[in-house]
Amino acid sequence: IALDKKGEKVERGGSNLVHAKSLDTSSMNPRLRDVSITMACNRHNVLIGKRGVARVFGPQKGATKAQVKELAEGLSCWADLLVDAFAPIADLHKGPGSGASGGLGAGLMALGAEAGERFDVLLEQLPAERDLDALISTADLVITAEGAIDFQTPRGKVPAEIARRCQATGVPVMGLAGSLGEGAPSVHDVGIGAVQSIMTIPMELEDAVRDGRDLLVDASERALRLLQLGCTVAGRQENKLRVRYAGISA
Repeated sequence: IALDKKGEKVERGGSNLVHAKSLDTSSMNPRLRDVSITMACNRHNVLIGKRGVARVFGPQKGATKAQVKELAEGLSCWADLLVDAFAPIADLHKGPGSGASGGLGAGLMALGAEAGERFDVLLEQLPAERDLDALISTADLVITAEGAIDFQTPRGKVPAEIARRCQATGVPVMGLAGSLGEGAPSVHDVGIGAVQSIMTIPMELEDAVRDGRDLLVDASERALRLLQLGCTVAGRQENKLRVRYAGISA
Protein backbone atom coordinates (compact mmCIF):
# COMPACT_ATOMS: atom_id res chain seq x y z
CA ILE A 1 0.00 0.00 0.00
CA ALA A 2 1.40 3.39 -1.02
CA LEU A 3 1.35 5.95 1.80
CA ASP A 4 1.81 9.71 1.70
CA LYS A 5 3.94 11.80 4.09
CA LYS A 6 1.12 11.70 6.68
CA GLY A 7 0.99 7.91 6.55
CA GLU A 8 -2.35 7.92 4.78
CA LYS A 9 -3.21 5.76 1.78
CA VAL A 10 -2.54 7.46 -1.55
CA GLU A 11 -5.55 7.83 -3.82
CA ARG A 12 -5.74 5.59 -6.86
CA GLY A 13 -4.28 6.83 -10.14
CA GLY A 14 -0.81 6.89 -11.64
CA SER A 15 -0.34 10.63 -11.24
CA ASN A 16 -1.14 10.39 -7.50
CA LEU A 17 1.98 8.28 -6.97
CA VAL A 18 4.03 11.49 -6.78
CA HIS A 19 2.52 11.93 -3.31
CA ALA A 20 3.66 8.49 -2.13
CA LYS A 21 6.54 8.52 0.36
CA SER A 22 6.59 4.92 1.58
CA LEU A 23 5.15 1.45 1.03
CA ASP A 24 3.34 -0.55 3.69
CA THR A 25 4.19 -4.21 2.99
CA SER A 26 2.88 -5.61 6.28
CA SER A 27 -0.08 -7.32 4.61
CA MET A 28 2.01 -8.90 1.83
CA ASN A 29 2.05 -12.70 1.82
CA PRO A 30 5.59 -13.65 2.98
CA ARG A 31 5.65 -16.59 0.56
CA LEU A 32 5.98 -14.15 -2.33
CA ARG A 33 9.60 -13.61 -1.34
CA ASP A 34 10.38 -17.29 -1.86
CA VAL A 35 8.62 -18.10 -5.13
CA SER A 36 10.12 -18.15 -8.60
CA ILE A 37 8.27 -15.83 -11.00
CA THR A 38 8.74 -15.60 -14.75
CA MET A 39 6.94 -12.76 -16.51
CA ALA A 40 5.66 -13.33 -20.02
CA CYS A 41 6.00 -9.73 -21.17
CA ASN A 42 7.29 -7.35 -23.80
CA ARG A 43 10.86 -6.69 -22.70
CA HIS A 44 10.97 -3.58 -24.90
CA ASN A 45 8.69 -1.80 -22.42
CA VAL A 46 10.60 0.14 -19.78
CA LEU A 47 9.10 2.14 -16.95
CA ILE A 48 10.61 5.60 -17.37
CA GLY A 49 12.81 7.61 -19.74
CA LYS A 50 12.30 8.65 -23.35
CA ARG A 51 10.82 5.24 -24.14
CA GLY A 52 8.97 4.96 -20.84
CA VAL A 53 5.45 3.56 -20.90
CA ALA A 54 3.80 6.87 -20.04
CA ARG A 55 5.37 8.60 -23.04
CA VAL A 56 4.84 5.69 -25.43
CA PHE A 57 1.38 4.50 -24.49
CA GLY A 58 -0.11 7.55 -22.76
CA PRO A 59 -0.88 9.43 -25.99
CA GLN A 60 -2.34 6.24 -27.50
CA LYS A 61 -4.84 6.09 -24.65
CA GLY A 62 -5.78 9.75 -24.98
CA ALA A 63 -3.50 11.32 -22.35
CA THR A 64 -2.50 14.95 -22.88
CA LYS A 65 1.11 16.12 -22.70
CA ALA A 66 0.50 17.37 -19.16
CA GLN A 67 -1.02 14.05 -18.12
CA VAL A 68 1.85 12.11 -19.68
CA LYS A 69 4.31 14.20 -17.66
CA GLU A 70 2.35 13.54 -14.46
CA LEU A 71 2.19 9.81 -15.16
CA ALA A 72 5.92 9.63 -15.91
CA GLU A 73 6.73 11.39 -12.63
CA GLY A 74 4.37 9.11 -10.74
CA LEU A 75 5.93 5.96 -12.22
CA SER A 76 9.43 7.21 -11.41
CA CYS A 77 8.34 7.70 -7.79
CA TRP A 78 6.79 4.22 -7.86
CA ALA A 79 10.10 2.67 -8.91
CA ASP A 80 11.96 4.58 -6.18
CA LEU A 81 9.57 3.25 -3.55
CA LEU A 82 9.93 -0.33 -4.77
CA VAL A 83 13.72 -0.08 -4.67
CA ASP A 84 13.64 1.26 -1.11
CA ALA A 85 11.21 -1.42 0.04
CA PHE A 86 12.67 -4.50 -1.66
CA ALA A 87 16.24 -3.65 -2.76
CA PRO A 88 15.91 -5.72 -5.97
CA ILE A 89 18.78 -6.72 -8.20
CA ALA A 90 16.94 -5.71 -11.37
CA ASP A 91 16.77 -2.14 -12.67
CA LEU A 92 13.18 -1.14 -12.00
CA HIS A 93 13.47 2.21 -13.75
CA LYS A 94 14.79 1.31 -17.18
CA GLY A 95 15.36 -2.44 -17.06
CA PRO A 96 13.82 -4.64 -19.80
CA GLY A 97 10.20 -5.40 -18.94
CA SER A 98 9.99 -2.91 -16.08
CA GLY A 99 7.24 -1.03 -17.91
CA ALA A 100 5.18 -4.09 -18.80
CA SER A 101 1.45 -3.67 -18.15
CA GLY A 102 1.88 -0.04 -17.16
CA GLY A 103 4.34 -0.70 -14.33
CA LEU A 104 3.21 -4.12 -13.13
CA GLY A 105 6.51 -5.43 -14.49
CA ALA A 106 8.47 -3.28 -12.06
CA GLY A 107 6.28 -4.48 -9.20
CA LEU A 108 6.92 -8.13 -10.01
CA MET A 109 10.62 -7.54 -10.62
CA ALA A 110 10.82 -6.00 -7.15
CA LEU A 111 9.81 -9.45 -5.88
CA GLY A 112 12.55 -11.12 -7.93
CA ALA A 113 10.62 -11.94 -11.09
CA GLU A 114 12.57 -12.51 -14.29
CA ALA A 115 11.30 -10.80 -17.44
CA GLY A 116 11.00 -13.22 -20.34
CA GLU A 117 9.83 -12.49 -23.88
CA ARG A 118 6.16 -13.36 -23.68
CA PHE A 119 6.11 -15.24 -26.97
CA ASP A 120 9.00 -17.49 -25.95
CA VAL A 121 7.55 -18.06 -22.48
CA LEU A 122 4.18 -19.01 -23.91
CA LEU A 123 5.71 -21.35 -26.48
CA GLU A 124 7.55 -23.19 -23.72
CA GLN A 125 4.18 -24.08 -22.21
CA LEU A 126 2.82 -25.67 -25.39
CA PRO A 127 2.78 -29.48 -25.62
CA ALA A 128 5.17 -31.03 -28.12
CA GLU A 129 2.37 -31.91 -30.56
CA ARG A 130 1.49 -28.22 -30.81
CA ASP A 131 4.97 -27.16 -31.90
CA LEU A 132 4.39 -23.81 -33.61
CA ASP A 133 7.29 -23.99 -36.05
CA ALA A 134 6.15 -27.43 -37.20
CA LEU A 135 2.61 -26.16 -37.72
CA ILE A 136 3.85 -23.13 -39.67
CA SER A 137 5.91 -25.32 -41.99
CA THR A 138 2.72 -27.11 -43.12
CA ALA A 139 0.80 -23.89 -43.84
CA ASP A 140 0.30 -22.07 -47.14
CA LEU A 141 -0.69 -18.83 -45.41
CA VAL A 142 -0.65 -17.60 -41.82
CA ILE A 143 -3.18 -15.04 -40.63
CA THR A 144 -2.39 -13.25 -37.39
CA ALA A 145 -4.21 -10.45 -35.58
CA GLU A 146 -3.79 -7.65 -33.06
CA GLY A 147 -5.93 -4.92 -31.54
CA ALA A 148 -3.86 -2.24 -33.26
CA ILE A 149 -1.03 -2.68 -35.72
CA ASP A 150 1.40 0.24 -35.46
CA PHE A 151 5.04 1.12 -34.81
CA GLN A 152 4.96 -0.91 -31.60
CA THR A 153 4.05 -4.18 -33.31
CA PRO A 154 7.62 -5.06 -34.45
CA ARG A 155 8.85 -4.47 -30.87
CA GLY A 156 8.07 -7.89 -29.44
CA LYS A 157 4.35 -8.11 -30.23
CA VAL A 158 3.01 -11.59 -31.01
CA PRO A 159 2.15 -10.94 -34.72
CA ALA A 160 5.72 -9.83 -35.41
CA GLU A 161 7.20 -12.85 -33.62
CA ILE A 162 4.95 -15.17 -35.63
CA ALA A 163 6.00 -13.42 -38.84
CA ARG A 164 9.69 -13.81 -38.02
CA ARG A 165 9.19 -17.55 -37.64
CA CYS A 166 7.27 -17.70 -40.89
CA GLN A 167 10.14 -15.99 -42.69
CA ALA A 168 12.37 -18.96 -41.89
CA THR A 169 10.19 -21.24 -44.06
CA GLY A 170 8.96 -18.65 -46.55
CA VAL A 171 5.31 -18.86 -45.48
CA PRO A 172 3.46 -15.59 -46.24
CA VAL A 173 1.74 -13.74 -43.41
CA MET A 174 -1.31 -11.48 -43.34
CA GLY A 175 -2.24 -9.30 -40.36
CA LEU A 176 -5.73 -8.23 -39.35
CA ALA A 177 -6.17 -5.47 -36.79
CA GLY A 178 -8.83 -3.47 -35.02
CA SER A 179 -7.07 -0.39 -36.35
CA LEU A 180 -3.96 0.59 -38.28
CA GLY A 181 -1.98 3.21 -36.39
CA GLU A 182 1.13 5.30 -36.88
CA GLY A 183 3.98 3.30 -38.35
CA ALA A 184 1.83 0.34 -39.39
CA PRO A 185 3.89 -0.20 -42.61
CA SER A 186 6.93 -1.02 -40.44
CA VAL A 187 5.50 -4.52 -39.94
CA HIS A 188 6.37 -5.35 -43.54
CA ASP A 189 10.04 -5.30 -42.50
CA VAL A 190 9.49 -8.18 -40.06
CA GLY A 191 7.60 -10.36 -42.52
CA ILE A 192 3.93 -9.36 -42.41
CA GLY A 193 3.23 -9.04 -46.11
CA ALA A 194 -0.14 -7.30 -45.89
CA VAL A 195 -2.30 -5.73 -43.21
CA GLN A 196 -5.97 -4.83 -43.09
CA SER A 197 -8.14 -3.07 -40.56
CA ILE A 198 -11.34 -4.85 -39.62
CA MET A 199 -13.13 -1.48 -39.38
CA THR A 200 -14.21 0.13 -42.63
CA ILE A 201 -15.70 3.31 -41.16
CA PRO A 202 -15.01 5.41 -38.05
CA MET A 203 -16.93 4.10 -35.03
CA GLU A 204 -17.09 4.37 -31.26
CA LEU A 205 -14.96 1.93 -29.27
CA GLU A 206 -17.97 0.34 -27.59
CA ASP A 207 -19.55 -0.30 -30.99
CA ALA A 208 -16.35 -1.86 -32.30
CA VAL A 209 -16.09 -4.14 -29.26
CA ARG A 210 -19.76 -5.11 -29.48
CA ASP A 211 -19.54 -5.94 -33.18
CA GLY A 212 -15.98 -7.27 -33.06
CA ARG A 213 -16.84 -10.79 -34.19
CA ASP A 214 -18.85 -9.67 -37.21
CA LEU A 215 -16.20 -7.11 -38.17
CA LEU A 216 -13.48 -9.76 -38.01
CA VAL A 217 -15.51 -12.20 -40.11
CA ASP A 218 -16.19 -9.54 -42.74
CA ALA A 219 -12.52 -8.47 -42.84
CA SER A 220 -11.41 -12.08 -43.20
CA GLU A 221 -13.74 -12.59 -46.13
CA ARG A 222 -12.49 -9.42 -47.84
CA ALA A 223 -8.90 -10.51 -47.32
CA LEU A 224 -9.49 -13.99 -48.72
CA ARG A 225 -11.38 -12.60 -51.72
CA LEU A 226 -8.36 -10.40 -52.49
CA LEU A 227 -6.11 -13.46 -52.22
CA GLN A 228 -8.43 -15.36 -54.53
CA LEU A 229 -8.35 -12.48 -57.00
CA GLY A 230 -4.57 -12.45 -56.86
CA CYS A 231 -4.46 -16.16 -57.60
CA THR A 232 -6.75 -15.62 -60.60
CA VAL A 233 -4.49 -12.86 -61.95
CA ALA A 234 -1.42 -15.01 -61.40
CA GLY A 235 -3.11 -17.90 -63.21
CA ARG A 236 -3.93 -15.69 -66.21
CA GLN A 237 -0.34 -14.49 -66.39
CA GLU A 238 0.91 -18.06 -66.24
CA ASN A 239 -1.42 -19.08 -69.08
CA LYS A 240 -0.18 -16.15 -71.19
CA LEU A 241 3.40 -17.27 -70.65
CA ARG A 242 2.51 -20.81 -71.69
CA VAL A 243 0.93 -19.56 -74.91
CA ARG A 244 3.91 -17.32 -75.57
CA TYR A 245 6.38 -20.16 -74.98
CA ALA A 246 4.27 -22.45 -77.19
CA GLY A 247 4.39 -19.86 -79.96
CA ILE A 248 8.18 -19.59 -79.67
CA SER A 249 8.68 -23.34 -79.76
CA ALA A 250 6.37 -23.63 -82.74
